[in-house]
Amino acid sequence: MDKKSNWQEFKAVLDEHKITKLYHFTDRDNLESIIKNGGLYSWGDCEDKGITIAKPGGGLLSRDLDRRDHLQHYVRVSFTTQHPMMFVAMQDGRLSNPVILEIDPEVIYWNDSKYANVNATRSGAHKGGTIEDFKSIHFQSVKARKHFDLPEEEQPYFQAEVLVKNFIPLEYIKNIGNFGIPIPSKPKALQVKNPYTAQITRNTPTAFIFLIDQSISMSRKLNYRGEYITLAEAVARIVNAQIYELVLRCIKTSEVRHYYDIAVIGYGDDASYGWKGTLAGRDFVSPEELKNNPFKKITVKEEKRTHRGVVLKEVEKVQWIEPVAAGKYTRGDKAFTMAKNLLDKWMKEHHDKDCYPPTIINITDGAFNGIVNPREVNTQLANELKALFTNDGNVLLWNIHITPDSKEQIVFPISKTELKNNEKSEWLFDMSSLLPSRYNVPIGDLRGDAENTRHVAMATNTDMSTLIQLMDIGTPTNISQKREQYH
Repeated sequence: MDKKSNWQEFKAVLDEHKITKLYHFTDRDNLESIIKNGGLYSWGDCEDKGITIAKPGGGLLSRDLDRRDHLQHYVRVSFTTQHPMMFVAMQDGRLSNPVILEIDPEVIYWNDSKYANVNATRSGAHKGGTIEDFKSIHFQSVKARKHFDLPEEEQPYFQAEVLVKNFIPLEYIKNIGNFGIPIPSKPKALQVKNPYTAQITRNTPTAFIFLIDQSISMSRKLNYRGEYITLAEAVARIVNAQIYELVLRCIKTSEVRHYYDIAVIGYGDDASYGWKGTLAGRDFVSPEELKNNPFKKITVKEEKRTHRGVVLKEVEKVQWIEPVAAGKYTRGDKAFTMAKNLLDKWMKEHHDKDCYPPTIINITDGAFNGIVNPREVNTQLANELKALFTNDGNVLLWNIHITPDSKEQIVFPISKTELKNNEKSEWLFDMSSLLPSRYNVPIGDLRGDAENTRHVAMATNTDMSTLIQLMDIGTPTNISQKREQYH
């Protein structure tokens, strides 16, 4: 690509502000097309060339504005990984599993590239192709972590853009090889690697985070396996049992292998890590640490099949977490924030590995509250979690609403129409991940249908029996059966 004659002036500005990458958000479902076609085309060029965009990031209004300003043949590139319009696209359902493409800043120097100090279609945007236009960008603002961190009057400048004419070739997309899809020498001969298929090994582990509602409403009681106990107690037993099952899957002969990290976060008025005993205060712990540090053992009733039929028998169970039902509020926002901070660190450690993406399972008996605009805030935080990704796929966020009452259950809906305009259910739907097709078989068994389509990772009005089934479906482990080399 031909550079501007004064491209070194642009480079000096980048060096001054220590900017080494640009970013473009898209959906994971678009990666195959981007690779097959040899790079990233503008939506206008896609239309001209007959390229179908599986999940376009912009809506009809966005395209109308692009046409108005003659920008339909430009690829929009930003300075941030936390672009507000990405979360708008997630909220509107246009993107399900967003990924961030890292773009070589060389595109700034190209002759036809332009620059906008705010969203290029925003009224009053300063845009053009000169060094003066480039210097109009508020570089300190674009380097903020989120636009919410800026004063209100400065927030529009967080969305400054580089407008690249027509096309960004694959070689300028620096992380295009990090998504598990082979990059062929001849792009038309593409062979796709399906997401959510990575094998779990000690060198490529995954992670599980359990978020547990501990507000006062969890003190409501129900009959669970012949015992009249609180929702908090029933959920604690089920989560402890699932953790025990995860630990068992890691035991190979005499060792406990580190196939994944596990964390528990409880939330009510506040949020905190849920481990008790010697693990208290820890965030992620390994299966070996769990095996070696049980908090206590309890005796519970469990169904056992005998020659006389199914009977309830007393059995001993290992516990790592305790039931709590004390908070006046249900501060899911605090739990989501803790989970995001935890996964930010985990992702950095496993950034270049083909790891099965982490799974977050949130269990609550009500709606989040305790703050202004709880739906808007929590949906934004949920979208930030779902936007995290490994090479193999995006983080999977499950939201399970439980109740001690007998109500009609809704599990793994395909569309919002199944929710019958129930506001709380639609809220959970918006916060939950679109599951990959690998979950279709167990979901089909639970729903009693043969829908060969993708489901949303949510459930409402679930009883404890269904919760157990959901936990089993939500914690799959593709543990490699091959002899692995420990790294």
